[in-house]
Amino acid sequence: MKRVIINAYQTGLVFKRGVYKRMLTEGTYWIGFSEEVIYANKFEAFHPSEELNIYLQDAALAAALHVVEVKDNEIALQYENGLLKKVLTPGRYAYWKSLIEYQFVHADISKIEITEALDRSTLLSKHVMPYVRTYTVESYEQALLFVDGKYTQTLSGGTYLWWKNNIAVHIAKTDTRQLQLEINGQEILTKDKAGLRINAWVQYKVTDIIKALLQNKEYERQLYITVQLALREYVAAFSFDELLEKKDNISLNVDVAELGVEVLAIGIRDIILPGEMKDIMNQVLVAEKKAQANIIMRREETASTRSLLNTAKLMEDNPMLFKLKEMEYVEKIAEKINSISVSGNGVLIDQLRQIFVTQK
Repeated sequence: MKRVIINAYQTGLVFKRGVYKRMLTEGTYWIGFSEEVIYANKFEAFHPSEELNIYLQDAALAAALHVVEVKDNEIALQYENGLLKKVLTPGRYAYWKSLIEYQFVHADISKIEITEALDRSTLLSKHVMPYVRTYTVESYEQALLFVDGKYTQTLSGGTYLWWKNNIAVHIAKTDTRQLQLEINGQEILTKDKAGLRINAWVQYKVTDIIKALLQNKEYERQLYITVQLALREYVAAFSFDELLEKKDNISLNVDVAELGVEVLAIGIRDIILPGEMKDIMNQVLVAEKKAQANIIMRREETASTRSLLNTAKLMEDNPMLFKLKEMEYVEKIAEKINSISVSGNGVLIDQLRQIFVTQK
């Protein structure tokens, strides 16, 4: 015989020739020399070396254990004293009944929706996160959820959590804000056969995500083609000069309701002329500017002549005004003379007096 001591919070499993015989709790025991004791810590999980059912045939041992069965397509969240410690995958687990309070929450992960009473912090914890797939839809977006290729529901802004399994989940989303589409390099003939290259833009907004993503393929591409054709039809209805006048007030009839979008505005950014047409337009512009310059010059000359005529009439009717005008010019001449040398007899003085003194 040999003595065995089982300490507090320990359990002894007695084996004889490799076969489990009985369980020993805290205390001192005598066992045979052919028997062996394996010590187990009650604060740790019970990890049997053989099939668990063999040990559970011992009623005393079975009563001392928490046995947890996790089925296929299921996980179990293991809590110890209220704290999440680990996630158990399919299988059977055993834990010693001790001072640790165990709690197990089972979750069926064979479905997409998370119907179990688990809060977001638990689902996003490092233990559970590997079994959860998450997807975020921004506040300015809408999304379509497809499960196994089948449309299921429309998602608005928010963060969505689903169980991760072999079910295919696909998210298709679109921006619901005002968007702009550039339509550049369009070579179009006008009504008078002038070849132009036009850069245009269109502002639009997605109003029906079902039509845009589910009922149409590449709705943006279809919108581009629709506006492109409408632009060509619009330009072809006007001559080059008419198009330049209406450039800032373009009005296109575009029906895109079936695409699930609403066109908010359409405009032409640039009208690019070919080389020959550009030279001709430059010549026309130069000729117009010259003509405008000639008109302005003639207008100013006419106004100047009319002013002189009016002044002459006033001076004819008023000798004093005429004399003041003479003195004004003499003053202007004097401003440009540094010195005056006078020589001669009294005749010169009489002549100056005639200039500056009004004759009565």
